[in-house]
Amino acid sequence: MFYKMIFTIIVFFIAINATADIKNLQSFKADFTQSIKSINNKIIEYKGEVFIKNTGKILWKYKTPIEKNVYILNDFAIIDEPELEQAIYTQLQSEINIIKLLKTSKKINENTYLANIDDIDYLIETSKQIELIKYKDKLDNSVEIKFENQVTNKEIQDSIFKFTAPEHYDIIRK
Repeated sequence: MFYKMIFTIIVFFIAINATADIKNLQSFKADFTQSIKSINNKIIEYKGEVFIKNTGKILWKYKTPIEKNVYILNDFAIIDEPELEQAIYTQLQSEINIIKLLKTSKKINENTYLANIDDIDYLIETSKQIELIKYKDKLDNSVEIKFENQVTNKEIQDSIFKFTAPEHYDIIRK
């Protein structure tokens, strides 16, 4: 579920930022705050940075409450969990398809889009860039992701997207 959520959010994020002209979006970097509210009203909040290149390279760097790095290259993901000294290597069900998302998302008003993927409605709020994504996941959690300090089309070194597990790490393949 976690991998599917990350994958879907990345697709939306790239698509909404690329709505004006998909060919011109080369890279994206932003700080994010992800809040998840359970049906019991318990809230957990994650903070970090996201880096995206139009070549299919993506890195989510979670900083709080735990450190975690999620590396994605098209349809393959590596989840680096330094505190657990483990890395999870997994094949995603499908690769990111920006064109499909653009065709399915609907503009509700000047700054709001709605899209549905796998029976989940995503509300996307924008100004000049994406600001917020809201949705309810399949476990009925309310998820909200806010983006700040967005930077587009600035050079991001490819080396940031490379992960080599330390020798002492446990490697899990899914």
